[in-house]
Amino acid sequence: MKIVSTRLRDVKIVEPRVFHDDRGYFLEVWNARAFAASGIDAHFVQDNHSCSAKGVLRGLHYQLQQPQGKLVRVTRGRAYDVAVDLRRSSPQFGQWVGVELSAKNKRMLWVPPGFAHGFLALEDGTDFLYKCTDFYASEHERTLLWSDPELAIDWPLIPSSDGGPTSFPTVTTKDAAGLPLVRAEHYR
Repeated sequence: MKIVSTRLRDVKIVEPRVFHDDRGYFLEVWNARAFAASGIDAHFVQDNHSCSAKGVLRGLHYQLQQPQGKLVRVTRGRAYDVAVDLRRSSPQFGQWVGVELSAKNKRMLWVPPGFAHGFLALEDGTDFLYKCTDFYASEHERTLLWSDPELAIDWPLIPSSDGGPTSFPTVTTKDAAGLPLVRAEHYR
C-alpha cells in the first residue's frame, strides 16, 4: 500500500497494491496496522454506499459535532472527490484538494475529521463507498456551498448531453443552499 501526500497536509491518497491474475484481481481496502504505520490511525463505525448519475454533485458536507473521518473510494465509474479544511486553527484553513477516484485507478482518499467533503460523479452509475469514523448525525450536519467563489473549487466541467454548453451539476436543495466559507460554521 502506498500513501501519497496531497497539498493539504492531513488529506492522503491511498494507492492499494492490486494483485491481478487470470481470475481478476484482489486488493486490500483497510488494514489498521498498515494505515496506522502510515499515520492514519482510524476506527471506523459506519460504511456508506451511494450511486450517482453523471453530473450529480453531493456535498460539501461535514458534521460540526461528531466529526467524521472518511476513507472514500469508487468501485464503479469515476468521481472528482474534494476535501476542504474547515479547522480554523489550521494554516490551511479554507484550502481544498481534489482527486479523481475511479474503478480503474482504485485510489482511495483519506479525509480526516475537520474537513468538508463532497464529490462530483463523472460517469453514470458511479458507485461511491466510504468508511466513517463516527456515526451520521443529521442534527450536526452542515453544508458548505460547493460553488463558493472564495473557495474557487475547480470542479471538472461536464458537457451537456446534447453537446451544447457545459451544464451545471445536479444538486439537492440542501446542497444548493449551503453556506459560503465566510458564513459557515467551522472547527476550532
